[in-house]
Amino acid sequence: MAGTGAADPQAPAAGTRATDPQAPQAFAADLLTAISAVRRTTRRAVRHASPTEPLPATRSELLRLTVSRPGISVAEAARELRLAPNTVSTIVGALAAQGLITRGRSRADGRTVRLNATNKARQRLAQWRDLRAELAADALAGLPASDREALGAAIPALLRLAERMEDPESVREAG
Repeated sequence: MAGTGAADPQAPAAGTRATDPQAPQAFAADLLTAISAVRRTTRRAVRHASPTEPLPATRSELLRLTVSRPGISVAEAARELRLAPNTVSTIVGALAAQGLITRGRSRADGRTVRLNATNKARQRLAQWRDLRAELAADALAGLPASDREALGAAIPALLRLAERMEDPESVREAG
């Protein structure tokens, strides 16, 4: 419904359950629906505007991880991404075939494969990040100042939510 001016039928109406403290699960569902909608439409906009074919989500996640943690092992990457090691190995093979990841042996243990992103991978990620930011900035510019301020004020809380969600045990203990 983007661009039609019509309201999203799945979005909560202003002042309804999204802010109702008596309905925490409904609030959580509405929040996650909104976050998913932003992520989905951002990916779609970037795909449409980009001259290069996008990577599937899991490949992109592994690539970003290898950029942030050079020399990470396949097993470590699997734990971090919550994927099976053989799945990560398959993804590594595909990324290596595209020239985006290199595999090397650990000096301490020759059996362990260490992953590193190539310069081509770093450039590709930077281009996508810049394009994504440019498109989001354009969309944000079209929002009322009050919406931009509300979104800006929500950033720290969203980051704290992400940290809490990272450890399911601490979430359950707090609840």
